[in-house]
Amino acid sequence: MVQSVINRYIFGLLVFTLVFAILLYNLIGFDFTDEICALGLFALFFYTVLKSSDWAFNKAFLITLTVFAFYTCYSFRIGSNVPRAIVNDLVIQMKPYLAFFCVYHLKPCLNSVHKKLLRETALLCWFLFLLPIGVTSLAYPRIFIVMMEHISYFGIAVSLVSLCYLYGSSFTLRNKIIFLALLSLGLLCGRSKFYGFFTVAVFVVFFFSKPEYFKIKFKNILILLSMTGVVVLVAWRKIAYYFVNPVIGAGDMDPDLIVRLVLYYTMPQVLHDYFPFGSGFSSYATYSSGAWYSDLYVEYGLDNVWGMSKSYSGFISDAYYPCLAQFGVVGIGLFVWFWVYVIRKAFRLYRQGGPAGSIAVLFLIAGFLIIEETTASTLIAQGGFFVMMLMGLILSEMKQATKPIKVNDSPSYREEKIRGC
Repeated sequence: MVQSVINRYIFGLLVFTLVFAILLYNLIGFDFTDEICALGLFALFFYTVLKSSDWAFNKAFLITLTVFAFYTCYSFRIGSNVPRAIVNDLVIQMKPYLAFFCVYHLKPCLNSVHKKLLRETALLCWFLFLLPIGVTSLAYPRIFIVMMEHISYFGIAVSLVSLCYLYGSSFTLRNKIIFLALLSLGLLCGRSKFYGFFTVAVFVVFFFSKPEYFKIKFKNILILLSMTGVVVLVAWRKIAYYFVNPVIGAGDMDPDLIVRLVLYYTMPQVLHDYFPFGSGFSSYATYSSGAWYSDLYVEYGLDNVWGMSKSYSGFISDAYYPCLAQFGVVGIGLFVWFWVYVIRKAFRLYRQGGPAGSIAVLFLIAGFLIIEETTASTLIAQGGFFVMMLMGLILSEMKQATKPIKVNDSPSYREEKIRGC
């Protein structure tokens, strides 16, 4: 009974976050949707921990909370910013990990009815909201700004709605084609990172959705290298700007893109000067470091860069990876460890009998975030809470699917196990 309540709650939270924190985020103008959902999710998590006989707690989550506690104390110790800014950045940075670990701990497993409703919700959102925006943009490009604040948010919304459809489907050839058709609408946003993700999606759903493609073979390596090559090709202009030859590339760059260049260019110096734990919360490349203007920008002479000044810091958190300088080389290592932990767990569950469709969606989420974070802060901003919840849900379902069916299990439970839950 309790688990069925949790399943319905997680389903409702997914739908609510998709609609109000992603699609209608700009229209309703309410900035605390994610925070309210996070609070409700953590309350449910805390309740289940207290109700359990052994106070079961995920070790990886405990390590993550310990790391954040350490960096909070460290930030206060070095005075990385004012206390209010440090706490604000702590909440923002911890929110996606809270979403992932809480959902994974709650062991939700959506049944076929929930997945059908999620699939239909995704189609409804696509046809009634995203498609009209996309079609209108052909004659009135400013519709992206009016409806979604920024053109890149349209690509994010299309990606997440399409992923919801694929997750809720049975991963047949027909559903794969429908998924790519839904995803193709995002090509209208004209962003290199979306082209890159679309390329990854094509390869994953057609080439990396069968057991034989997860083995180290020459053919599989060749396909992986081909995918990487195509992604680099379609996004080469931005890669050259930020990573290959940024000084030469800056000459014809739009003013708002210069901020990202400066953030990436200065990041190694911050890592060097604040070795090994970084400059601390709310000090570099985050919203809080601009709202409570960090002294670090003055220290490195960045306060005169358009979009990074004290009077206007609107682009100061325009990419996620530079903000890892706040956590130093140790924090970067821990960030990589988290993703290694997720991928290894997914592989292990897959080898134990987890469904191929689930691991494919999980890889798509990882690919989406890895590409998206180069020029956005999606993980800790719009969409991050949702995708991390979805990732936790997928891992939870893969874990449930690998558990053996007992003799005394109820018929309904047996039926769900057969369907992949």
